[in-house]
Amino acid sequence: MTRLFPVVLSSLLVLSACGGSSGEGEQRRGRRGGEASTPSVEAVQARYGSLPLEEQMSGTVEAKNQVAISPQIQAPVEAVLAQNGDFVQQGAPLVRLQDDQYRERVRQAEASLRISEADAKSARANLQELQAQLKRTQRLAEQNFESEQRLETLRAQVAQAEAQVERAEAQVAQAQATLDERRADLRRTVVRAPISGQVGNRNVQVGQRVGPNTQLYTMGTLDSVRVEVGVTDRMLGRIQPGQTARIAVPPSDTVVTAEVSRLSPFISSESYSAEAEIDVPNPDGLLKAGMFVKVDVAYAESQKATLVPLSAIYEDPSTGTRGVFVAPTLGTELPVETPDSYDPADPPPLTQPTPTRFRDVEILAEGQQLAGVRGVEPGDWVVTVGQNLLSTSAEERVDARVRPLPWSRLLALQRLQDTDLLRRILERQQRMAERRFGTAPDTSRADTTQSSAADGSASNGFPLNGPTTAAR
Repeated sequence: MTRLFPVVLSSLLVLSACGGSSGEGEQRRGRRGGEASTPSVEAVQARYGSLPLEEQMSGTVEAKNQVAISPQIQAPVEAVLAQNGDFVQQGAPLVRLQDDQYRERVRQAEASLRISEADAKSARANLQELQAQLKRTQRLAEQNFESEQRLETLRAQVAQAEAQVERAEAQVAQAQATLDERRADLRRTVVRAPISGQVGNRNVQVGQRVGPNTQLYTMGTLDSVRVEVGVTDRMLGRIQPGQTARIAVPPSDTVVTAEVSRLSPFISSESYSAEAEIDVPNPDGLLKAGMFVKVDVAYAESQKATLVPLSAIYEDPSTGTRGVFVAPTLGTELPVETPDSYDPADPPPLTQPTPTRFRDVEILAEGQQLAGVRGVEPGDWVVTVGQNLLSTSAEERVDARVRPLPWSRLLALQRLQDTDLLRRILERQQRMAERRFGTAPDTSRADTTQSSAADGSASNGFPLNGPTTAAR
């Protein structure tokens, strides 16, 4: 997680809960003794359990039986019969090429075959005649009516006729093979689907001259896909077939769970990594061929400890102390219910003002979006959004109104990229400006906003030296 993440989450909270009308300075006045307003934060309950140890990798999606479709012959395109996204059955026509030239070649080959067959028939007839003459001459020679020289001449002529028959029959076979080849080329003027599946990446137009090096479509079966990831030599001792893999599907933040199916034992000399394959059922079509996805493979578990989200870890910019903010009276003196789900249109209500305290923690282990810590107890309410509105000083008390959130909501937010969060802030600012002033700010400066965020300030005015997550 980057250092930008918690601040952006805080910005989202302030924009949604306070309408974007108060900044950090005004929020910090929410303390005992004449506060003008009370800061609002979000929190979840710490848990007790094992922290999955995971390797984070990137992968690409390929369809099952994914194959590039190219013609086997050269010819102009006469008709395109399949469009992107079409599902076609095996053997269905995709593209029809002009076949005049190939039909003419078939007619020529048929004529050559007939000529060869006629030559072979003539050669066999000549052989039969010579064989009959030889037979009569042998009988006459036995009665001394024919010379031995005449008999030898006929025998030589028969042998020559037999050779001519063999040659003619070979020519017939050759002509038949040529005809079969040209008929096959004629059939290839219709490019057909080699499998049943969906077609995409169409790269063909009517009138275009195509050949074996022209890729017309990509085709595959998308109800089951394969995710290919690169495994470095450092990971090879940890990643094994059968381990659980969590695949984040953009842009909906949906997580698909599968198992590592295969792992190549060879490391590429170019990428210095081996290839692992994950077979993933895809009945809803969430994963698209060519999609770039993030893959987390759980290879072990840590010892059991108190678990908090990584976004709850706060590093004091002045002292470098790492810890979490807790609301000690929440759930004890101030009743609160943990929501089972989160509805953006109807979020859980904010509590009454309650004290917050900063506690130093020891980070025992870190995994995907979670940290195992010592210093807080399971069940404690830890602040995950809005830490920059609170104080790490033991002498300074800050009361805050807390919005309790389920873990599912927070982990979904943590999976978002910083750019996605900034984009959502800009969109929300635009809607607020349209409602308030009837005009919208120029959101084309999103790139500038992201650049300034990297330098230490966000577009909504919150400094970036507030809450930070633990360095990963």
